[in-house]
Amino acid sequence: MPDFSPTQYAVPAFVVLVLIEMVWAWRSRPEAYEPKDTLVSLSFGLGSTIAGALSGGFAVFVFMTAYDYRLLDFGPEWWAVWWAWPLCFVLDDLKYYWVHRAGHRIRWMWASHVNHHSSQHYNLSTALRQSWTGSFTFGLLFALPLVFLGFHPGMIAIVGGFNLIYQFWIHTEAIDRMPRWFEAVLNTPSHHRVHHATNPRYLDRNYAGVFIIWDKMFGTFEPETNEEDIRYGIVKQLGSFNLLWAVLHEWIGMVQDIWRAPWRHKLGYLLREPGWTHDGSRDTSDMIRERWQDRESGKDRTTDQKAIAASHEPA
Repeated sequence: MPDFSPTQYAVPAFVVLVLIEMVWAWRSRPEAYEPKDTLVSLSFGLGSTIAGALSGGFAVFVFMTAYDYRLLDFGPEWWAVWWAWPLCFVLDDLKYYWVHRAGHRIRWMWASHVNHHSSQHYNLSTALRQSWTGSFTFGLLFALPLVFLGFHPGMIAIVGGFNLIYQFWIHTEAIDRMPRWFEAVLNTPSHHRVHHATNPRYLDRNYAGVFIIWDKMFGTFEPETNEEDIRYGIVKQLGSFNLLWAVLHEWIGMVQDIWRAPWRHKLGYLLREPGWTHDGSRDTSDMIRERWQDRESGKDRTTDQKAIAASHEPA
């Protein structure tokens, strides 16, 4: 089977769609694009392509070595096994859910993934804001179960490419909601806006790549609401358009925390969730959400008490 990377053929379409969205934003939502922010996003995309090319050999070596120990064998013409393609696509998307979730819950992995969330704008160029340091997190190891099951690394790479292509179009505010049946099964701009939000109710929700059903199955789904405007970015915003700082800021912060921490807590700054500290001096997303939930519960109790008092007032 000839070498085929679906993402390289999608790049011209990405460029055209970004230009179309820019025209829409100019007419309907000028704040959706900020020139310096867009330039950083495009630079991220270029840099991640180069980084991927440099680290690709290591990934190929790991996967092909693991493939020698596969449990099932689809034969030398693995690309001709038609039923394996949709099955691989679904299982790869399930894998994506878990590696994505780990990228938000393990600081070592968040140090790389935070790059994708660092923009305070949400548009198609944000989809290109991909990490340069992903190979250092060894997230590729999440795909090894698929290799051991017998799916060829080439098949996994191809379906992964289509997964990435799908996720491009959901990075937009130009589309409000898709039909109900679509929203129920697939990831959409509405669902993914939630994922990029810093509002307490939305933190660490909607990890899906293609199928939103994984979030519903594993308790991480949160629908978009019209009750409040979405605020994009990260809890502690970058405050800078410096590309290198955007790429490395969380790695630097993590190393500083590890260096300063007592020995028994050093590993926690590597493997615990972002925001965790041994002395509780900073907040995790769970802590921020719990405080918000407590405030909302307090509002509900106050509303209920007022309603009860009003019902007992004489007519």
